[in-house]
Amino acid sequence: MARRIRVVIALGLGAVAAAVVWSRLRPYGLPWDLMAVCVLPVAGTIASTVLHLAEVCSATTHRCTAPGCTFRIRTTGVDAAEHRRWQEAASAHPDHRLPRSV
Repeated sequence: MARRIRVVIALGLGAVAAAVVWSRLRPYGLPWDLMAVCVLPVAGTIASTVLHLAEVCSATTHRCTAPGCTFRIRTTGVDAAEHRRWQEAASAHPDHRLPRSV
């Protein structure tokens, strides 16, 4: 349900941004196809950015507990048991990614 709400909000914000661009370009008398090429990417980019930011803000990140290891797992919408399994998987993964020293 929360995902649907986020999608509706993102699409709404994209539509608002597209309407603003359309209203600013309208006085110039552009052909409809050129107007569409200018307006539709704005709507898509705004909607995509809002969805991405919502996913980043609602995600939980589990990191490896080994010192210097950069391995991490990002989860969204999991229950407590699955949350614990991912936490254990992050701390017990076989490939420890240590930052390279140059």
